[in-house]
Amino acid sequence: MSPPLIALLVVFPAAMAYAAASDLVWMTISNRLCLGLIATFAICALWLGLGWEQVGGHVAAGALVLVVCFGMFAAGWIGGGDAKLAAATALWFGFDQLVPYLALAGLAGGLLTILILNLRSAPLPEWVENWPWLRRLHAANEGVPYGIALALSALFILPETSLWRAAIGL
Repeated sequence: MSPPLIALLVVFPAAMAYAAASDLVWMTISNRLCLGLIATFAICALWLGLGWEQVGGHVAAGALVLVVCFGMFAAGWIGGGDAKLAAATALWFGFDQLVPYLALAGLAGGLLTILILNLRSAPLPEWVENWPWLRRLHAANEGVPYGIALALSALFILPETSLWRAAIGL
């Protein structure tokens, strides 16, 4: 199995699963995880022989999402980890699948927000009150772990990307 295929079938999905779980449990997404996604993209791009123009498009997509999401972070609308994860994912997807990814992430994030707001409107059962992550998720003054929506959307869109097609030889 080639390194790009390993990256697409193992590393990227594992990183997304970890980002979602980390955001759910600790409300953080690691800088190392996002840097690892960037480094793994670079290895994939080199191995697949992407041209400078293709790599430039992917970098431009990641940079655009980073700038927009940093503005959203500065406004207090999203967390910093969410901004970095969205940008690292945009690097992988390029402009090819950027709009479908962001649209799906927006829909999934909206549904997640509604679900969490409903959860917060009901009291926590006694048997889960000792679970710190669930208490934090239930607290009205906490944000929404949007990394879950970003990660699930990324996993759904991944097979539609040009990187995926290149890695499997299409």
